[in-house]
Amino acid sequence: MTREIRLNAFDMNCVGHQSPGLWRHPSDRSWDYKTIGYWTHLAKVLERGLFDGIFLADVLGVYDVFGGNHNAALRNSTQLPVNDPMMLVSAIAAVTENLGIGVTAATAFEHPFPFARRASTLDHLTGGRFAWNVVTGYLPSAARALGDDDQMAHSDRYDHADDYMAVLYKLWEGSWEDDAVLRDRVSGIFTDPAKVHTVEHNGPHFKVSAVHLCEPSPQRTPFIYQAGSSPRGKRFAIDHAEAIFTAAPTKQVLAANVKDVRDQLRAAGRDPYSIKVFQMLTVVTDETSEKAHAKHDEYLTYTSDEGALTLMSGWMGIDLSKYSLDDPIGDVDSNAIKSTIEAFNQESDNGRVWRVRDIAAWGGIGGLGPRAVGSPAEVADTMQEWIQEADIDGFNLPYAITPGSFENVVEFLVPELQRRGAYKTQYTPGTLRKKIFGTGDYLPKSHRGFRYRYDAAPVAVA
Repeated sequence: MTREIRLNAFDMNCVGHQSPGLWRHPSDRSWDYKTIGYWTHLAKVLERGLFDGIFLADVLGVYDVFGGNHNAALRNSTQLPVNDPMMLVSAIAAVTENLGIGVTAATAFEHPFPFARRASTLDHLTGGRFAWNVVTGYLPSAARALGDDDQMAHSDRYDHADDYMAVLYKLWEGSWEDDAVLRDRVSGIFTDPAKVHTVEHNGPHFKVSAVHLCEPSPQRTPFIYQAGSSPRGKRFAIDHAEAIFTAAPTKQVLAANVKDVRDQLRAAGRDPYSIKVFQMLTVVTDETSEKAHAKHDEYLTYTSDEGALTLMSGWMGIDLSKYSLDDPIGDVDSNAIKSTIEAFNQESDNGRVWRVRDIAAWGGIGGLGPRAVGSPAEVADTMQEWIQEADIDGFNLPYAITPGSFENVVEFLVPELQRRGAYKTQYTPGTLRKKIFGTGDYLPKSHRGFRYRYDAAPVAVA
């Protein structure tokens, strides 16, 4: 049986996102990120291509690990300047009917109570198409910007995030009953006070006594994405995630990670396929293989090694400017994204140890994930191999240039996948959760967040 492939577009409210230097390409419009027109055009393209969603990355800090300052980030527009992704959601929702809209927001830098209201508001305005990518943060510059000397230790960030999630679940799931809003013109009662409950939370990091400020949104809890691939990050995902984003450099690394996630889900009493896995993959395609490879070769002339190493330094928490280009990074400790260091300490596909120059070349187009370059048939073959061999559900697609990379996927690749029966021909009606899983709009009973519902059976929860 042919397995359906799911696609998300991976973008960011900045210039170049994960292809540093490509902003110089004459067809790239990422510098137009400041305009609503860029985002509404892209949203329409993606919906025409039946993408499951647009996934918006974010950082609340600057990439200043490389060279010990932010100069390289500024020179190369390495996710700087960067605007707030939350502000894009309503504009994208206004010109689409089915496209999911996922936004990255860190648990480390905002109290959960105001975030709960913002997320519910966006779930209302999108008709239940809002998703949240839960991150704990990894840039020391973001911590310093908010008055701390550094971010919390890696495992401590996840402990803090667990407490953050408990507050949110109580607000989203436990405060308002489904039928609390009456809108009864005869009695003059809009909301029944007996059906709105005060949340009480006294955890290790947060103390809250409040009712949620919003009536229940179409999904109550937004669809939850998570991207942690470290052992602690995976444990967090097992508790909270409905979809995981990965950026493994090889199928072998990816397959091992996915098997670990599926096994942990099974051990936790959850369906091993109750979490969808999306692998990052940059696609460069055209009508023919020759045209696609010529396009890729042209793109390579615009890449910036300094920009790529600036990104990689931030993700790894290692100043790669201190290394020779022919050095491996070695076994180093880091308080950033541990899975990135682990990935580049394994052998590459050619059996060699990754050197700094290899890491720069790898990250020049599309960041951490691999690339698929070729005709629609060749790229479709690659995707189906990854789906089958690594047991994943779909792909998170960064761009080389935008919106061109996404337009090429819609024009060339999507029809090829549809001809193979590997891609949907229409959207499933309903909320994003229903579109992805084909079930209900709310969290399923097997999800940790369901325990916090006002009508759930009493259980001991944090």
